[in-house]
Amino acid sequence: MSEATGKRRRRTPRDPSATMSLVAHLTELRNRIGKALLALLVATAVAFWWYEHGLGEFIRAPYCNLDPELRYGDGGTECGLLITDVFGGVFIRLKVSFLAGAVLSSPFWLYQLWAFITPGLKRNEKRYGVGFVAVSSLLFAGGAVLAYVSLAKGLELLLSLAGDGTIIALTAPDYIGFMLSLLIAFGVSFEVPLLAVALNLVGVLSYDVLRKSRRWIFFLTIVFAAFVTPTQDPFTMLLMAGPMIVLFEIAIQIARFVDRRRARREAAAGLADLSDDEASPLDATPSRIEEPAPLEDPLGSSPSPRG
Repeated sequence: MSEATGKRRRRTPRDPSATMSLVAHLTELRNRIGKALLALLVATAVAFWWYEHGLGEFIRAPYCNLDPELRYGDGGTECGLLITDVFGGVFIRLKVSFLAGAVLSSPFWLYQLWAFITPGLKRNEKRYGVGFVAVSSLLFAGGAVLAYVSLAKGLELLLSLAGDGTIIALTAPDYIGFMLSLLIAFGVSFEVPLLAVALNLVGVLSYDVLRKSRRWIFFLTIVFAAFVTPTQDPFTMLLMAGPMIVLFEIAIQIARFVDRRRARREAAAGLADLSDDEASPLDATPSRIEEPAPLEDPLGSSPSPRG
């Protein structure tokens, strides 16, 4: 047996019927994770190079565009963040590069995750899954963009409270940590209404429950925004809570449409009048049994006739 043949036999074959053994699943998971980590590593390296070619300036822009009286600098080109330890600059650059690399490589590692889950899903679940991945990515990006646009106003409000006679010089870890936490908080919070839609699609959360709980949902959204926002100032809190309330209202209307469509489908199938404790009628018609495939000789030779 040649070496190439041995390598081919050691690879785990993919089962077309999607019935894989535990070892095959673990091998598939290992390969998917390896590819995702490789893409993350390459994207992080690209972001590490990009830091000195626009990414660092993009991150500092909300702070440097403030009134010179609210920040350290002369109002011209000189604007920077303080670093108070030797390894601070390295850690900041690595942190920003890693997060930027995770965002840049997200289409690839999301595809790897989806490719691993897809064989175990039904056709309609695959269709819903693709939509959820796309919508969740757009919602997270929208929340992060809104946080970045509003960051300058939030900084202006917070730094102006220090009053006259103070010079504000932010350190790089404090500013970048604050900025990244704000972007992540906005991005994740915009995903919460999508969870309500997912629960409605699987039949756990109905439109009637959402409609009756609308006031509580809006109130808890404001409370959630007050606790999640890193600044906890009224401007940032309302800026997060407002779009979330709009997204929740859209989720409620989507649940209304889904429930109406589900009710029409159940009425057409004669299941609308059944109670929750009553079993649905089953089709007792026997199905056709296919002929079994002929067994092959493991040695490859044709079976000899018996006589």
